[in-house]
Amino acid sequence: MTEKLASWELARGDSLTDDLIAMRLLGGGNAYEAYLCFDEVLHAPVVVKVVRPDQVDDEVTLRGLEREAQMLDELAHPAVVRKFGLDLDGPRPHLILENIDGPRLSSLVRKHGALPVQQLLPLGLELASALHYLRVRDVVHLDVKPSNVIMGSPAKLIDLSIARRTEAAQELTYVVGTDEFMAPEQADPQGYGAPGPASDVWGLGATLYLATSGYAPYAIGEEDDPLEVRYPQLVSRPRPMPYFVPVEVAELVYRCMAPAPQDRPEPAEVAGLIEPLMEAMPKARLAGFKIAATG
Repeated sequence: MTEKLASWELARGDSLTDDLIAMRLLGGGNAYEAYLCFDEVLHAPVVVKVVRPDQVDDEVTLRGLEREAQMLDELAHPAVVRKFGLDLDGPRPHLILENIDGPRLSSLVRKHGALPVQQLLPLGLELASALHYLRVRDVVHLDVKPSNVIMGSPAKLIDLSIARRTEAAQELTYVVGTDEFMAPEQADPQGYGAPGPASDVWGLGATLYLATSGYAPYAIGEEDDPLEVRYPQLVSRPRPMPYFVPVEVAELVYRCMAPAPQDRPEPAEVAGLIEPLMEAMPKARLAGFKIAATG
């Protein structure tokens, strides 16, 4: 049985701090939980990422939250979530983030199925733009996946909790990322090369794969399986995409998920490949009666 994670168990109307009033729990991970709160200072809803109660004194957890905040201080992009505040010294260490109006991509696909190509291509363009910007700013996200994409206008990339500078990412010697969406070099840095910006392109490809197919590119093994069984992306190509996925889209996704980092396109190249596909889409037309001229 899975052990229950420690929680602040804040109900609607409870105070997270003097200025932050809980509205509802959004979710969380092993170290943090996220609440939608009303910020009395900003006088607006925000997302608050708060350290779980059993980890408020954990130096690694606090350092990770601080690292994420410091990176967000240096980033300003339409498709990257914004930071509004940080408190590491209070009884509930937390990071205050922009509240984005929209569902997670993972939730959207789970509820409604694969995205139509008219929605997929703009999403890919927005995420490629964000990854190009991160690359220029020397940041590797390392956890590009559908649950870290909020389908706002534009779509936004969230959660830089494991992000690193490129040099630091290339020094990683352990598994980092989310199983189904991590590049081979993230699953086995010592055997498959150092993680870097190309790893985020692989994550982009895996994210678009799920968005356009409705399912993840790989069936991940169990924790005690051999490495190549636990992480099939180390030895095999993704599962075939459904028949309804346009060939050009499938080819682009597979290029992003090339096994060798040097064979993957850079984010700006991905954007350049998407733009003509968008231009070739049928233009929307208003339906209705035609009024014929008479006389």
